Amino acid sequence: MRKPGEYGAMFKSMGSEWKWLLKYVLRYKKEVLLYVVIGVFGIAMGLGSSVASKYLIDAVINPLKDSNTIAVSAAMVIGMAVLQIFVNSATTRLGTVVGTRINNEIRSNIYETIVFSHWEEINKYHSGDLINRLEGDANVVSNSIISFIPSVFTRVAQFIGCLVIVLYYDPTMVIFALMSAPFLLLSSRFTTKMMRKYSIESREMNGKILSYGEESMQNLQTLKAFDLTRKYTHNFRNLLECYRKVKLDYDKFSIVLSICMSIIGLIVSYTCYGWGVFRLWQDAITYGTMTLFLQISGSLTASFSALVSLVPGAISIATAAGRIMEVTTLSSENDTDGPRAFELLEKAKGKGVTVSADNVTYSYKDADKTVLNNASFVAKPGETIAFVGPSGEGKTTLLRLILGLVEPCEGTVEMSVEDENIKVSDSTRRFCSYVPQGSTVFSGTIAENLRLVNENATDEDIENALKIADAWSFVSKLPEGINTVVGERGVNFSEGQIQRISIARAVLRNAYVLVMDEATSALDTETESNVLKNLMASDPLRTCIITTHRPSMLQYCDRVYKINENGTLRVTK
Repeated sequence: MRKPGEYGAMFKSMGSEWKWLLKYVLRYKKEVLLYVVIGVFGIAMGLGSSVASKYLIDAVINPLKDSNTIAVSAAMVIGMAVLQIFVNSATTRLGTVVGTRINNEIRSNIYETIVFSHWEEINKYHSGDLINRLEGDANVVSNSIISFIPSVFTRVAQFIGCLVIVLYYDPTMVIFALMSAPFLLLSSRFTTKMMRKYSIESREMNGKILSYGEESMQNLQTLKAFDLTRKYTHNFRNLLECYRKVKLDYDKFSIVLSICMSIIGLIVSYTCYGWGVFRLWQDAITYGTMTLFLQISGSLTASFSALVSLVPGAISIATAAGRIMEVTTLSSENDTDGPRAFELLEKAKGKGVTVSADNVTYSYKDADKTVLNNASFVAKPGETIAFVGPSGEGKTTLLRLILGLVEPCEGTVEMSVEDENIKVSDSTRRFCSYVPQGSTVFSGTIAENLRLVNENATDEDIENALKIADAWSFVSKLPEGINTVVGERGVNFSEGQIQRISIARAVLRNAYVLVMDEATSALDTETESNVLKNLMASDPLRTCIITTHRPSMLQYCDRVYKINENGTLRVTK
């Protein structure tokens, strides 16, 4: 049994989700209003056609055979029906034009929010789940703005129009037509709870499927190498089966609810029909009015049921909006120190940049262990320093602090030009170039990958960067040279080649601080030596900060900081 107050919390949550959604509705209020107006006009044409049919039938069976009334009524029926076709076409076109624009804006906003969110917060979500929110949830929300919300107004207009017509011709009919109302209202709380439950479960399972599929596709070579394809196929089928179970449970619930609604609707329809026959038998109404009753009473019942049927849509939309809200309300980077960073960048010309940390303590959120404890270091222009230590002891965390991806719990990390300092943040990444672990190239050509960090770079600039990274030796031999397609995650190249392309990309950025995370782990000793010598010679003022497990790299370092088990740093060279 649901605990007291849970219903209130559920409806409160849905209310906040719809409140968030309405900001987009207000942004496109003119388009939504036009959509509503066209929809209501179409409803009016439909109801008008029904009323005109009543007068047409009465005129036809009238012994006087008023040809003028027959012609006018017939013309109205046909004219309104044809006009309704054009109205429906206009509604469809408007929905497509405006809907795609809204969809693009929402997806753009979500993507921008994800990209600019603080690294540690957004890193909690799997990329497949984020894509599901970006695509699936965004589509649901955007469709609601131009489809669902206007349909609320049009169905209300249809219900009111039918109600007014029935009241005008026979008020008693309204009682029969709305017999289903008490049942619908009484069951609304339970149906809302169940639909909310199934909607959340369905979206979460779909996110898991996308995440699992994306991750396995990205690591397909590893799966094949370890002969894990059958296992992953089996696991994927299990996920699909879980999703199928959720959908079947929801379908079973929907079928039971539909049967109940259909039975009630059938009772209502036959009651209205019987009342109409009885009134016709009494000569209280005409055949035309009887026909109108059959049309309008059915429309009245249908429009009321349609209003109730909006509940599942509203719940699904609220669920999608809530999932989007969850990521769009994360704290974001705002480049607060941008002006100051640009100022120091100018002053750093010919001087270089010093990177330092003073008594930094850091631990990840929801983690028991302190990764860094009162850690201090300094790296001056022209120097190369290294962080060494066992895996998982904080080397990569130090680089994340330098790159402003995370902030110290205590202490400070700064960049300075002579005696002017700036606290490290997202703004100071302008000082840095980065070579991460693993394959981090993007789909496209070698040139396109390098120009990501310097869009104005010439082919000559790219060639020079590749030479410094000792990559020109193999790139120059490719049939397409720098225009060779890398492929997703560098599938067309070896790990060592990809590392050298990544280093060339970092060189092309021409930053004052070069941060390298195990950047030469796939290189042989000779190539590694060439790369490091080239890096030092290419810019004597460049500050290099590296992490490594390879002792051969340490001979090129001015200082080596060893990370101890308690998270402190100790200079070993």
